[in-house]
Amino acid sequence: MSTTPLRRSAAIQLRVIHALMLREVITRYGRHNIGFLWLFLEPMLFTCGVATMWSVTKMTHGSNLPIVAFALTGYSSILLWRNCSNRCVKAIEPNICLMFHRNVAALDVLVARTLLEILGASVSLTVLSLGFMAFGWMAPPSNPLLVIHGWLMLAWFSLVLGTLVGALSEISEMLDRVWHIITYLLIPLSGAAYLVDWLPQSMQRIVLWLPMVHGVEMIRSGFFGGLMHPHFNSAYFAVSNLVLSLFALSSIRQIRKHLQPV
Repeated sequence: MSTTPLRRSAAIQLRVIHALMLREVITRYGRHNIGFLWLFLEPMLFTCGVATMWSVTKMTHGSNLPIVAFALTGYSSILLWRNCSNRCVKAIEPNICLMFHRNVAALDVLVARTLLEILGASVSLTVLSLGFMAFGWMAPPSNPLLVIHGWLMLAWFSLVLGTLVGALSEISEMLDRVWHIITYLLIPLSGAAYLVDWLPQSMQRIVLWLPMVHGVEMIRSGFFGGLMHPHFNSAYFAVSNLVLSLFALSSIRQIRKHLQPV
């Protein structure tokens, strides 16, 4: 009997987030043309464009790694954490009227937005991987479970990063203005265009402080296997995500008392 209220609350929470996701899709893409399919096609087109450019210009970085798979794993990971965080900047303010409903909270709005981005990036990576493998442009992953593990950990990181950025952007207008600049600065450091093993040891120690680098290394290790020497620490990645989760929830709690539905 004690679990019944918990299950009821969980069911309500899932319905709220599902409704917010549908509302966000309709608001963002509308009902015309291909509608919500842009959620998947947009990251797919971007990733295909980057992979094509790298293939045509033969940007192999002097390694024997398949360039298509290298571009796919790198830029799919960028789209995941960057889109999640960018979509959450000042996301609560335009949805403040939804707080009138008792079951809708600021956290729900941010989670709904991040889950949409995670869904879009995940479908993009899956479809493109299957398509490239079908055409013989890349080999199947040598360790699919490690790929899934790395992607889920990166999705967790993207979820809490988006939630934290969304909450902090409501507290400080400065973050609203500078976050997009920060993401551009993080892109070349995120591991998308290089392997950690290619860097000098002093630089390796620096970039491995960034959690997303561990995720990219895990995913690529799952794809390439013995073709690369990976550098990642699953425990560090998990602890980093937990710490970010605590900061995100604390920030949400701070802004919740200042939110006034209109």
